[in-house]
Amino acid sequence: MATEQTFIAIKPDGVQRGLVGPIVSRFENRGYKLVAIKLVTPGKAHLEQHYADLKDKPFFPGLVEYMNSGPICAMVWEGRDAVKTGRTLLGATNPLASAPGTIRGDFAIDVGRNVCHGSDSVENAKKEIALWFKDDELINWKSASAPWIYEKP
Repeated sequence: MATEQTFIAIKPDGVQRGLVGPIVSRFENRGYKLVAIKLVTPGKAHLEQHYADLKDKPFFPGLVEYMNSGPICAMVWEGRDAVKTGRTLLGATNPLASAPGTIRGDFAIDVGRNVCHGSDSVENAKKEIALWFKDDELINWKSASAPWIYEKP
């Protein structure tokens, strides 16, 4: 399991409902390191680029409109197996299929208001991080708690 970075976004419904703190806490409590965070309203063109793989889906226009309806909390988390474990922390895309204890299982009901987005592969994480953050916005720092989280560096 490699140390990697993943892109996690708290969608407008999560921001409006005051879930930024609880969601950040889930990742911190798991042991992941926050290397970038910002509150943004990205605009239609940015969102169309982010969701380009879904452009032929019938729900695409509504998704872009919804994601542009309010601020998004964009984050980069770092740690061992961060992409896969990040997705596990979020839960299934459909909140009704998400296990209790996951972010979506605890905080969401409808697919269209599923609170958050997480990269689905290391390759996509790299693309999404590059789309949402400039290189100098990613902070390279050493966590004092790392030896208490990881048995071997």
